[in-house]
Amino acid sequence: MLTAGLLLGPAILKAGKPNPVIFIVSGWQDINIGDIAHTPGLIALLKKQMPGASIVLWKRKASKPVEDMLAHAFPDVKILLSGLDADLLPVKEEVRSMFKEADFFIHGSGPNLVAADYLTAWHKHTGKPFGVFGITLEKPTPDNITLLRNASFIFTRETASIKVLRGAGLDGTIAFAPDATFALTIHDQAKALPFLQENKLEDKKFICVVPRLRRTPYYKQPGRTDYTPQRIADTEALNDKNKERDHAKLREAIIAYVRKTGNKVLVCPEMTYQVDIMDELLINPLPDDVKPFVLKRGYWMPDEAASVYAKAYAVLSFECHSPIIAAANGTPVFTCVSRKTPSKVKCIMILA
Repeated sequence: MLTAGLLLGPAILKAGKPNPVIFIVSGWQDINIGDIAHTPGLIALLKKQMPGASIVLWKRKASKPVEDMLAHAFPDVKILLSGLDADLLPVKEEVRSMFKEADFFIHGSGPNLVAADYLTAWHKHTGKPFGVFGITLEKPTPDNITLLRNASFIFTRETASIKVLRGAGLDGTIAFAPDATFALTIHDQAKALPFLQENKLEDKKFICVVPRLRRTPYYKQPGRTDYTPQRIADTEALNDKNKERDHAKLREAIIAYVRKTGNKVLVCPEMTYQVDIMDELLINPLPDDVKPFVLKRGYWMPDEAASVYAKAYAVLSFECHSPIIAAANGTPVFTCVSRKTPSKVKCIMILA
């Protein structure tokens, strides 16, 4: 993350102030600790590389637990919430005031240009500089391309998006910068340590295992109306076809680890829905001699997850952000990814 931070500072300082007011938009959803972790990661990175800057967060989605976590970790960072009106002006006056006060605007990490409308609003009504940090942009829309032509920098979290953006005719500062979760520094020892002690999870004598279905069943979330019956059926068909053979591989790892070491395994979620699939796919099918060594954890915040992952021997995950959180805390990880052939899964070891 050092390289990413070194890129950020000079790009922002071009705005003309040694201690600028930086306005960031982040916070896409609270059902995924990875999406939550983007925000404190970016704040921590900015604070490290630009300690004199003032940071204000325009949070995309309200969530009191997340806002409480951020306020505890970064008490000097103001958190604002506001939608946009028909003219793309912030509805709340406190956000409109930041359009006048802030010197630079940053779109935080995400799977695409999640807050394109917020960027457009900033550019339309202020004309001040803005940048994009740590996103994936595989299929930018024509409107995305038009907007990004005005960006001071575009940092993508993988290199494939750079080729896409260059191919679309964009020039200027386009470079790789890791997902902001790699810069995560927050912890919640007050919750993590009692949990570890109560369950006799000793330092570096347990592993964490994170399940995942091939396609996230977002249609189960309240308020989601963008799933047609056919889309739901297609999602469930793909998941049902692969979930057993995918997770059989994780079970093999659990069995081998327990029988070889006699240590424990913590099955934990990165997303809320995964709490409901742990028993079916990872715990219930285990042999009787292994089950007593396996326990599970309900949904949590990324600061508590970071504190637990830091104590683990390793994290084995079908998700991508739990390994990132673990790696940020010096814990080796195995990231399991689906291959183009639906029946195949490979695991990549990353030594923190």
